[in-house]
Amino acid sequence: QVQVVESGGGLVQPGGSLRLSCAASGRSLRINFMGWYRQVPGKLRELVAQISNGGSTSYADSVKGRFTISRDNAKNTVILQMNSLKPEDTAVYYCNVNTVSGGSWGQGIQVTVSS
Repeated sequence: QVQVVESGGGLVQPGGSLRLSCAASGRSLRINFMGWYRQVPGKLRELVAQISNGGSTSYADSVKGRFTISRDNAKNTVILQMNSLKPEDTAVYYCNVNTVSGGSWGQGIQVTVSS
């Protein structure tokens, strides 16, 4: 019912930057918040950053000061700007869209930080 399309990611060197985009679409979307999670093998998916429909943001402690989540000018789109990337940021990143009817996930996009 809710389509979630992610873009961005790739391979960067430590200290580099990447920009992830997530666009949600569907009928009568009532989004509470959208966010980015990440997951590495053998670990639970963890919240990286999220932004509410009112614009309030929250971040994992490990990314505070380095990552910024924001609303794009396009509707139902969020941007995760990742700066000062560390090897520990390497993971598959998933966009989550939380609506009044439930949550939806993107396919996941690989982010690799390596020299």
